[in-house]
Amino acid sequence: MFAADAKVVTAALPKSPKAEPHDAWKQIIDPVEPFLQAVSHRLNRQVSSFEPDLLAYAEYALTGNGKHLRPVLVALTASAMGKPNDSHVTVAVIIEMVHLATLVHDDVMDEAEIRRGRLTLAANWGNEIAVLFGDCLFAQALKLAASFPTPEICRAVAMATNTVCSGEILQTQHRRDFEFTREKYFKVIEMKTAELFALSCDLSACLSSTTPEQRSALRQFGLAFGTAYQVYDDCVDLFGSEVAAGKSLGTDLAKGKLTLPVLILWERAGPAEKKQLQELVQNWKSGSIKILEALLAKYQTLNASLEIIREYLEKSRQTLRGLPASAGRNGLLGLTDYLGQQTCALGTPA
Repeated sequence: MFAADAKVVTAALPKSPKAEPHDAWKQIIDPVEPFLQAVSHRLNRQVSSFEPDLLAYAEYALTGNGKHLRPVLVALTASAMGKPNDSHVTVAVIIEMVHLATLVHDDVMDEAEIRRGRLTLAANWGNEIAVLFGDCLFAQALKLAASFPTPEICRAVAMATNTVCSGEILQTQHRRDFEFTREKYFKVIEMKTAELFALSCDLSACLSSTTPEQRSALRQFGLAFGTAYQVYDDCVDLFGSEVAAGKSLGTDLAKGKLTLPVLILWERAGPAEKKQLQELVQNWKSGSIKILEALLAKYQTLNASLEIIREYLEKSRQTLRGLPASAGRNGLLGLTDYLGQQTCALGTPA
């Protein structure tokens, strides 16, 4: 899915694990593999929590082959500040269920047919079932969050879920809107994507022995890393391979979503090309992508977008400077290197 260029890793920071791209992910998750297995087992157990007639949907949604990136953040954050425990597993399951619910709804809105290399829930059972079952996943996640003895966890999950959904609404409001600025774009992706990354780090730190300053730093790591990840994902939608991504691509512009590469094109294009771009987006057709690709290449929007990803990755590394040296901290740094590797690969012609 996703080590960064050596030039963007500051010498003052301890070096994170380095490996070839195909080994990098395994190197990061191997130390927390038992934790991730516990999360997968707990997710499987959640299937039986749903009504018998809904079990097929629950099993399909909860037993996919994703990388469980948010549980990885929970595990590495806990390892950075001590040792993961059963409460960390529960929090990881809650956040993953919220994430899965957002994916189910996203696929309906984007009319996407492929997710994680297989048909989406909506493609299998229709939009109505998918929307309603996504709601069920949200509700089940909040039910689990309410099982904690303190209301802090449930409150944080509810607030984060509200933020994610609000971000999706803001994005929908600004479809095909060329007054949608970079500032607004980054606000939206921080809300709809980075918030769950931040929640993963924040609640994991909450359940560990951390100072308020350390907890805040870890939350900021999640926000910066999550923002970098979403910009990368937006670039994949325009410049990536459907086979490598394991999901439907090209859906953003087809639905009028203006992502960073398109916003950079809008900033750099002349009046005639701006008019052409508006017409393309307003009247999107299957052949429009070829015209857009030429414009994106002319104004080097991919390289400009990748540089912004690198800036956010460096920002995320800087947030970890005040944490004690540990395997978990190295793992978090390793995540930034891994996404950096994938970013470099996206900018390298096949």
